[in-house]
Amino acid sequence: MEFSSGWVDYEAFGALGDGVTDDMAAICAAHEYANEHGLGVRTKADATYHLGKRALTAVITTDTDWNTSRFTIDDTEVEDHRAPLFEVRSLLAPEELQIDRLQRDQRQLDVRPAHDCLVLVENDNRRLYIRRGLNQNNGVPQHDCFVLRRDGSVEADIDWDYDVITRIEARPIDDMTLYLRGGVFTTFANCMDNSGGYKYWARNIVISRSSTEVDGLTHYVAGETAVGSPYSGFISARQCAFITLRNCFATGHKIYSTIGAAGKPVSMGSYDYDANNVVGFRMINCRMNHIIDRTRWGVVGSNFCKDILLEDCHLSRMDTHMGVSGTYVVRRCTLGWMGLNAIGRGRLIVEDSTLYGNALISFRRDYGSTWEGDVEIRNCRWIPAGGEQCWPHMINVNNDGTHDFGYACSMPREVSIDGLFVDDTHTPEGYQGMYFFTDPQDGQDGQDGLENDTPSAARPFPYAPCQQVRVRGLTTASGLKPRLSPNANMNANTIVLEEN
Repeated sequence: MEFSSGWVDYEAFGALGDGVTDDMAAICAAHEYANEHGLGVRTKADATYHLGKRALTAVITTDTDWNTSRFTIDDTEVEDHRAPLFEVRSLLAPEELQIDRLQRDQRQLDVRPAHDCLVLVENDNRRLYIRRGLNQNNGVPQHDCFVLRRDGSVEADIDWDYDVITRIEARPIDDMTLYLRGGVFTTFANCMDNSGGYKYWARNIVISRSSTEVDGLTHYVAGETAVGSPYSGFISARQCAFITLRNCFATGHKIYSTIGAAGKPVSMGSYDYDANNVVGFRMINCRMNHIIDRTRWGVVGSNFCKDILLEDCHLSRMDTHMGVSGTYVVRRCTLGWMGLNAIGRGRLIVEDSTLYGNALISFRRDYGSTWEGDVEIRNCRWIPAGGEQCWPHMINVNNDGTHDFGYACSMPREVSIDGLFVDDTHTPEGYQGMYFFTDPQDGQDGQDGLENDTPSAARPFPYAPCQQVRVRGLTTASGLKPRLSPNANMNANTIVLEEN
């Protein structure tokens, strides 16, 4: 078989592209041939490929141009709801490395891999991220991901000390970037009964190859009903480095509920993008509609990532569940009703952006509301609760010091504000001005079973307060000056400097 253009097409392997016939076997065969011969794949612009119900995965190791082709994903009846449709992999084999110990923020190792590698390490003897609340659990093993260069230098912050490493994996980083371009995908949503708990669907595109960029991919979701199970992410990046999503369009998923680990009803997160153990995760000009629609879950979730950048995006939420470190930058973005969420350490920078969340920044209470480092807010606009009536609290924190999350917890060391407009037009009677922080000891509707009057002696895991808030150029629609927190005790530990 010859392809004079240098591009493989699906039709040469039997795809009809009529939107009715199951083309998945032909698609898998086309990518297998392209992978073996080092050729790219390009689809017909006017074709509609049906991806069927079989548990088949097309492995991608070469550039793929889906241009304006359409893809139909019918999730109403499938063989395996966890089997990905496409997986982007590297042809480089994992390397064997010996690393016995690591120190936090270590920048050099006496190891020389054959390639630059994404390294994952784990200490199964220690548990971290011991979640609190309706989805409570016993945590996960201590682990890190970082980039190890050929000269032994380390990129990305190592977050923990390791006196022993029980698992190590080194995935080589390809020198050349692989591109996925275009494609209009429509998922007809599942109707799986969710009464038995979380049953995440993953008929998706998995990226496990470092140095990959997805440009111009569109994903729609149709056919959601009153019954359904959540999705873990249509584009899912896992255990890799230097991943860019550019000019992509996503769809928010309907919110379903189930009974959580605490035996009470809980809303299930359902995502269109997710990233786990990724160093250097970037989203550039990615968009979606209806970002303040409270019937749809936040579109992005992530865990264990290092160095995140969102730039020129229009999304309902950005979230780092089990931590981000290094830099977490949101620039020229609009974030909707679920807002900006975080825990972790490093520099959190929000600039030239508009946010509609209940808080400008919410530090996740189920993981201790911890941020070890600084927060910088520059030239931003905040419309609290999407314009609904509320008493605005700019930074949401909640930790009463009674739960062991597996690590020490703290508020940001310093919060710096240089240009912020707060639209506090819709506020309740008796409103006296916004707060910089919520009360960290407040149970907030009792969702975690906290009490406001827990004595200090019964707080064995203290929550370190913010050391300084620096403010310049903050204005409010009400004209009222902001206050520190409903918790009067915070005033003794926090300095507010106002500079005009």
